[in-house]
Amino acid sequence: MLKEFQKFILRGNLIDLAIGFTVGASFSTVAKSLVDDMLMPPIGFLMGNADFSNLYLILRNGTPAGPYPSLAVANNAGAVTLKYGAFINNVIALLVVALAMFMLIKTINRIEGRETPANKKCPYCFTTIAYKATRCSACTSKLG
Repeated sequence: MLKEFQKFILRGNLIDLAIGFTVGASFSTVAKSLVDDMLMPPIGFLMGNADFSNLYLILRNGTPAGPYPSLAVANNAGAVTLKYGAFINNVIALLVVALAMFMLIKTINRIEGRETPANKKCPYCFTTIAYKATRCSACTSKLG
């Protein structure tokens, strides 16, 4: 069993996955910093000095009762808060990471010079035809 476990751990795919996970975690940290430290301050400034990370809704007052000048004070008082500003920051971080991954994959595909497929399906009769065909050889439909 130990030998099988060692074989499993040293398998190439698992090591590649571990490396990908580590790089992804680092990339996530950089993306979060980009959102929190670079994007949100100008957006907040343009929206009248709004600090999204400090946007919250009190669900239950703590001791002492509110109002609280900041989220940190509300948390220290034991108030139950709905931190929708942090959620907004995290959604923006997700969009930044998704955009970065899209651009990375698009660049890799361009660098690799992905070839166009040799064949495609006719949208009318579903026959396999040449990719560059302008008319289907089976049903003679014009193709876009």
